[in-house]
Amino acid sequence: MKNKYIDLIEQTFEWPQDEFDVENGELLFHNINLMEVVAQYGTPLKFTYLPKISENIKKAKKWFNVAMAKADYQGEYNYCYCTKSSHFIHVIEEALKNDIHLETSSAFDVNLIQSLYEKGLIKKDKFIICNGFKLPQYIENIAELIETGYTNVIPVIDNFKEADAILERITGPLNVGIRIAAEEEPKFPFYTSRLGIGYKDIVPFFKQKIRPRKNVKLKMLHFFINTGIEDDAYYWNELHKCLRVYCDLKRFEPELTCLNIGGGFPIKNSLKFDFDYEYMATEIIAQVKSVCDSQGIPEPDIFTEFGSFTVGESGGIIYKIEEQKIQNDREKWNMIDSSFMTTLPDSWAINKKFIMLPLNKWEDTYERVLLGGITCDSDDYYNSDQHSNAIYLPRFDNEEPLYIGFFHTGAYQDSIGGYGGIQHCLTPAPKQILISKDEEGNWVSKLFSKEQSYKSMLKILGY
Repeated sequence: MKNKYIDLIEQTFEWPQDEFDVENGELLFHNINLMEVVAQYGTPLKFTYLPKISENIKKAKKWFNVAMAKADYQGEYNYCYCTKSSHFIHVIEEALKNDIHLETSSAFDVNLIQSLYEKGLIKKDKFIICNGFKLPQYIENIAELIETGYTNVIPVIDNFKEADAILERITGPLNVGIRIAAEEEPKFPFYTSRLGIGYKDIVPFFKQKIRPRKNVKLKMLHFFINTGIEDDAYYWNELHKCLRVYCDLKRFEPELTCLNIGGGFPIKNSLKFDFDYEYMATEIIAQVKSVCDSQGIPEPDIFTEFGSFTVGESGGIIYKIEEQKIQNDREKWNMIDSSFMTTLPDSWAINKKFIMLPLNKWEDTYERVLLGGITCDSDDYYNSDQHSNAIYLPRFDNEEPLYIGFFHTGAYQDSIGGYGGIQHCLTPAPKQILISKDEEGNWVSKLFSKEQSYKSMLKILGY
């Protein structure tokens, strides 16, 4: 009878998978035995597997460059990393090894760019795409970049008032972009994105605000879909509407050469995940070329802004099951040694699903459970993952501790959770480690930050 946990996984999914395998009843992640990591550092523990960042960047570059070669596409491809996905220096340093560009979204983001330059990690010819709603300090910081010699800064205009502020502050040569306010999916509670300028208003806006200014060139049209790049009618319809606007603008502004298809590739959030990245890159390039050819317009350089795709699949978090509570005849609560609300805020804020797997006891029988965090908040639980509406884990016993991991958690969780700040119920932020490979291909790790101390929290609170 096949009633072991490993039997359940092998019967339900294609197994093993690229990043996951099992050896002697213990989980391997990119051939790293995570129980060895637990033995060295303890739990709760966040980790970043740095080589995955470079791997995903290289894949995307290959997909788009091959697609351009197949289509005889005349424009170039530029990969941008959205710093807001993870601002950590080790993440951006790894990403920059791959000749990429950067996208910012706030005033302090620009200070981060300046710090990268001071550390010698970037040169001043990098494309710096400045997105987001721009308050005065953000505009001031953008102006300082341009005035100190950064040659490829492109502030993307979000609204009419912002345009006036940017054009008033920056009087020298200036390249700008315009963000399209795309229509949202029908399931959204509103029709149009709050960011950007509406399709029908863009050409009049350009003629009124930008064209009369001799020092300003419209360099980029920015197209962002909140739900990301997906092979559905909604995405292709919005892309074609964007391309029509691009062609209309190009007839008035020969300096317009860049199309930014913001909105990233999805990442693997289930063992059943199936997305044909190569097909999507090929189809996007083919669609852009087809529309431009039909309008007699040169193909634009393509920019993508990949945040989650860059860093998401590099991250994970490991918990220990401290205790199992039986609350009634059928509900078994496995209590972790941390909090989902503080360490995986997207899991409760937007019901985001992550890949969850045990690290050990794969040869044991399994049971259906619920997962609970240690805060006193009723929302601090996780009750569904890739198994639809049920979680199955090896049976709990007090003799052999059970450890579980949530994977592909590298994007946004620390920023949203308030890394280094005050956590719900004063739950300490877990220790973080960085994992990389040495010259022989063996994995090596180092501690990035210790578990948060009570003294650091009390200091923030004024005690």
